[in-house]
Amino acid sequence: MSRLKSALVMGVMAAGLAVSATAASAEVACNRWGECWHVRDHIAYPGELGVVWHPEGWHGRHYHWRHDRFDHGYYRNGVWVAF
Repeated sequence: MSRLKSALVMGVMAAGLAVSATAASAEVACNRWGECWHVRDHIAYPGELGVVWHPEGWHGRHYHWRHDRFDHGYYRNGVWVAF
């Protein structure tokens, strides 16, 4: 019974590590118009967008928070522009 209990505990711990290892962090991207959203990928945006990066958990004042997007693109005047 002790081996079964140990195997069960090890299985639960391994599953917990697997979940935490695959959890992606979400950085905050903000454009020059003050629109911010969470992203998973730190991609190269065109310079004229003025995108700046902030760490996960950052909350700036005077910014417009948009829906989180995990595809490639950016917000402009509240509209998602995919690329």
